[in-house]
Amino acid sequence: MRPLNLLAFLLFLAGAVWALTRSERAVREIQATYYQWLTPFLSAGSSMEVKARSFVDEVHHSKELEAKLETMSSEYDRLRLIESHAQDLEEENARLRRDLEFQKRMDFKATAAHVIRRQPTTWWQTVDIDRGEESGVALHQPVVANGGLVGKVDRVGKTGVSSVILLTDEACQVSVQVEGTVEKGILSGQRGQYEGGPRLRLRFLSRNSRLSPGTKVYTTGRGGLFPANILVGTIESVIPGPLDSEALVRPSVDFTDLSTVFLLPAVTP
Repeated sequence: MRPLNLLAFLLFLAGAVWALTRSERAVREIQATYYQWLTPFLSAGSSMEVKARSFVDEVHHSKELEAKLETMSSEYDRLRLIESHAQDLEEENARLRRDLEFQKRMDFKATAAHVIRRQPTTWWQTVDIDRGEESGVALHQPVVANGGLVGKVDRVGKTGVSSVILLTDEACQVSVQVEGTVEKGILSGQRGQYEGGPRLRLRFLSRNSRLSPGTKVYTTGRGGLFPANILVGTIESVIPGPLDSEALVRPSVDFTDLSTVFLLPAVTP
C-alpha cells in the first residue's frame, strides 16, 4: 500500500472512531459486538485450561500409580522368594521327619549320615557321605534309607568322608527272596537308563516263575553282608528263559533324591 493511501485510511479510521465514541449507545454496541465476538475464544480457552489441568492431574496420578505398582511388584517378588524358601524348609522338615520315623521303626541301631557329593558320571553307582573312620564306619557296612536298602560302604575315609556303592550299580549284588513265594535269586543293578528311574535285575529265578507285578522283594541275609528282611523293591516284570527266569525290580528307595542315609552295624558272620 502506498504511503498516501495508508495515511488516508488511518485518517478515516480515526474519524470513524471519533464519530462512534460521540454516542454512548454506539460505544455500548461496539463493546457488545466485541465481547460477543470474543466469548467463543474465551470459552474455548477456559475449556482448554480445564483439560490441561485435568491432563496434568492425570499425569501426576499416573506417576503415583506407577510408583505404587513398582512397590507392589517388588513386594510380590519378595513374598514369592519367602514362599519358595518356606516351601524348601517345609520339604526339608518333612524329609527329616520321615527319616526320623524310619530310624525309629528299624530294629537295628543305625548311624545317620548325609550325602555330600554325587558325581553326574557315576550318579547310579556311588555317593559320598559325611562319615568316616572316626565315626566307626567299616568297609562293606550296610546302608539303608527311608524305603529300604541303599547299598554298602566300599571305601572308608579318615577325614570324615566315605564312599557308598549303590544297589543300582551292577557290582553290588544281594541275595533276595520274593515275598509269598519260594523264589530266591541274586539282585543287582544294571547298566542303561530307564524312564522313571533305574531298574534292578533279579536273576536265577525258577524257569516257570510266575510273579505278579508289585510283589515285594526282601534280603535273605545269606552271604553274611546284609541283614535279612530289608526291603529292596517290587517286581515290575518277569522275563522267562530256557533255564531260569529274570525279573525287573523297581527299587523301593528313590535313588534320584538321596539326602540322608543310615549305616547299619556290620553283620557278624
